[in-house]
Amino acid sequence: MSRPSLVVEGVSKRYYTGEVQNQQQSARQMMMDMLRAPLQRTRSLLKYQLPSYASREFWALRDISFTVHPGEVVGIIGHNGAGKSTLLKILSRITEPTEGVVRGRGRMASLIEVGTGFHPELTGRENVYLNGSILGMTTQEIRESFDAIVAFSGVPDDYIDTPVKRYSSGMRVRLGFAVAAHLRAEILLVDEVLSVGDLAFQQKCLGKMQDLTQEEGRTVLFVSHNLAATTRLCPRSIWLDHGRLRMDASTDQWWANTPAHRCSPKSTSIGATWNAPPATMKFA
Repeated sequence: MSRPSLVVEGVSKRYYTGEVQNQQQSARQMMMDMLRAPLQRTRSLLKYQLPSYASREFWALRDISFTVHPGEVVGIIGHNGAGKSTLLKILSRITEPTEGVVRGRGRMASLIEVGTGFHPELTGRENVYLNGSILGMTTQEIRESFDAIVAFSGVPDDYIDTPVKRYSSGMRVRLGFAVAAHLRAEILLVDEVLSVGDLAFQQKCLGKMQDLTQEEGRTVLFVSHNLAATTRLCPRSIWLDHGRLRMDASTDQWWANTPAHRCSPKSTSIGATWNAPPATMKFA
């Protein structure tokens, strides 16, 4: 078997809830302290910047472990608040885990918020280069992919040199997805991007995702509430529930072990009221 593209071992993420306590200094007092002797200023600033927090803690993820091999397409499923987006943010290094380790092999790219970094005063052409750079593409890669990006987005040629503030919202998200879909990376992290645009463009996005995985052999982690899209794209699914990994199995096994009254194969989305079965299930 080939070496894993991605290894996640014992990953947990903790956040604190509640209000900051023991702020004994007013803003005016802090400013006065800053004008005093260096030693006093240092002590005061340290005291102010290290407040104690309420003892209540919240674990968004708890002891998550799995391995993904090259060419695998893995769905990350679960209700709102299950920890799906937190996991992708850790994998893409937007945030660090509280515990555990993540090891990846190859270039990793995130399709988390398409169109991030678009500037309304810049043209579509300029924003393709700007957005591509933000996502990690080199200028040469953007130049080589530019025509394909514009063609996929469906933005008319006479609009590509027009400021994007004059674009419709649909044109902006289509152009944003087109840039993200042409990233050259061995591992793609995809979060709810197939909800962009109209139905026809969503089908086009789904087809592009299939091409990336089947023809180019990329490793993909795919987060979506759209169960039909997950079933179509992902032979394997990882089910998160309240920050815990409840099942790691083929998508068919996942369907077979999901209570019919909670979620049927005909459903198109996972509701926020979807409950976990009593026992934790994991398949090799």
